[in-house]
Amino acid sequence: MKTQRPITSDDEHRVLQFRPRSQLQGVSRRGNGTVQPLQAQPAPEPLDLSRYEQPRGEPDDFRHRMLANIAALAFTIALTAIGIWLAVSIADLRRTQDCVLMGRRDCVKITTPHI
Repeated sequence: MKTQRPITSDDEHRVLQFRPRSQLQGVSRRGNGTVQPLQAQPAPEPLDLSRYEQPRGEPDDFRHRMLANIAALAFTIALTAIGIWLAVSIADLRRTQDCVLMGRRDCVKITTPHI
């Protein structure tokens, strides 16, 4: 058997010319396709966080911050534990429900007290 190839013409293929960005730095394209030179921009500010700093009236309270972090960690651990308990409970309930729907009679685990 011969393998068939699709017939292609040269009209389907087109090579686009690559223009590096360094040539386009002095111009800007605007909506209607005209090319306009960029306006002069002010000197950039230094790239640090000093422009966001604000003077504080009082020093930081590290003890309060640590207590808040500990409270947030305790809340996260409690929320995770509740989520795990809920997932295990739902899985156990689903297992029991599947057992009952199959018609079995020994689905519930009966615990006996140890004396």
